[in-house]
Amino acid sequence: MLIRKPDDIRSSEITPESVYRSRREFVKDLAIGGGLLATAGFSHSALAVSGQQMAQAALQPGDDLTPERIATSYNNFYEFGMDKADPAQHAHTMSTQPWEVMVSGEAAKTGKFDLSDIIKGLSVEERIYRFRCVEAWSMVIPWSGIEMKSVLEQFEPNGNAQYVEFTTLERPSEMRGQRSLFSGIDWPYIEGLRMDEAYHPLTLMATGLYGKDLPNQNGAPWRLMVPWKYGFKSVKSIVKIHFTARQPKNTWNVLAPNEYGFYGNVNPAVAHPRWSQASERRLPSSLLNQNRIPTLPFNGYADQVASLYAGMDLRRNF
Repeated sequence: MLIRKPDDIRSSEITPESVYRSRREFVKDLAIGGGLLATAGFSHSALAVSGQQMAQAALQPGDDLTPERIATSYNNFYEFGMDKADPAQHAHTMSTQPWEVMVSGEAAKTGKFDLSDIIKGLSVEERIYRFRCVEAWSMVIPWSGIEMKSVLEQFEPNGNAQYVEFTTLERPSEMRGQRSLFSGIDWPYIEGLRMDEAYHPLTLMATGLYGKDLPNQNGAPWRLMVPWKYGFKSVKSIVKIHFTARQPKNTWNVLAPNEYGFYGNVNPAVAHPRWSQASERRLPSSLLNQNRIPTLPFNGYADQVASLYAGMDLRRNF
């Protein structure tokens, strides 16, 4: 099994940067520039609440931004290798221009589209999200991107579209991990969401982070970001979007169905077979300071998303 509990980051790699701004300062900047409102006490049914407001309201005390150099150098992107440092070291080999996306399935508008045409005219927003890996480490990252609903609805999915499936680029000539004989993954990497999850205001197609274009190692030129789910759900470098009536067979669920379910919702009450999910290691951390914090249901976004799973057994539907 590939996903494993990571070794601690060396303390020499995580010294806080003097130029690093705190979450509160970053939020203040967004409020001035984009009209971001800090809200609390809203419900998911309150249609006037924007995705930006939901994101801000879900932040917890102590949710300071992870230093940029950690967020861009400590990654799981097995297309470039199994080590956390491999993506930052090798992802420069991936070409992102031009970038075409194939859209298929239960929709009125299908075919091959240039990414620039897909996102043309759509609003890019700034969102600070908690990010929780299934390996029990976490970050707080400022993303920029487009609400998934705005991206998908332009293809006019029909009533048979109950799920949407996403596929990562498969290009072994540029992605050394896909050439490896030891990866164990049947490329390309595939993930999926129910349509109501994809249309939720918090679901983002990220195109940048820390006010910059998305780096290759973080999934350039665009990636999925679903903050209440484990990171393996947020598929990177997407080249295919497929609308379907059937639940997609996502990659990790196929590899280890007893360890990685389709939903991938963050749930501290459901342990991974090989480690607890009750707490997480918030980066930056070190060998002497693990910086462990309790894991929150739905990664702290329960008020916003729990209604999506009303009546479901979240132990069985993990």
